[in-house]
Amino acid sequence: MIATLQPQPMTIAEYLEWEPLQELRYEYVNGAVIAMTGGTIPHNDIALNLYRALYPHVRSNGCRINVADVKVEVSSNSPYYYPDVVVTCDPRDITARKLIRHPKLIVEVLSPGTEAKDRGEKFAHYRSSPTLQEYVLIESEKVSVECYRRGEGRLWLYTPYTAGDILTLESINFSCPIEQLYEGVLFEGDE
Repeated sequence: MIATLQPQPMTIAEYLEWEPLQELRYEYVNGAVIAMTGGTIPHNDIALNLYRALYPHVRSNGCRINVADVKVEVSSNSPYYYPDVVVTCDPRDITARKLIRHPKLIVEVLSPGTEAKDRGEKFAHYRSSPTLQEYVLIESEKVSVECYRRGEGRLWLYTPYTAGDILTLESINFSCPIEQLYEGVLFEGDE
């Protein structure tokens, strides 16, 4: 998704009351409210391909998976993001209706407008979530996937994947070919 900054600063309480009444989704970071706009067709196709691959596995293991329209509370005092895919296995989140508080896996599909934020600001905030075990970045302009896995202490282990590789998500004991994520996706120049 592409984000645009909104000028009105809000408290967390104001944001949580105001945002569900809006037509657009808004992320929240330290008082700043950021409107989320639509993404590209490849971006959407990749997120849905991953969701379809993960759903049966995740649900059969008592976890839940959500796509794009579900807010994640990174900490109780900010920020709130809408990742492209989020998986939680925490019993407190299984019946959640408004937001996820204990993510196990977060996936962001990168686009030119969001890549820097997804790699920088969002990852820095996501790392503070004690339940997050893996953070995955999927390119929407080429075949490339990056997985960051929580290691010991503050260490995060990096694993890149490309065409022909098998993506392994250790946090949920799942693997699939990278090609499955890109099924039906057209890149610039493929038309």
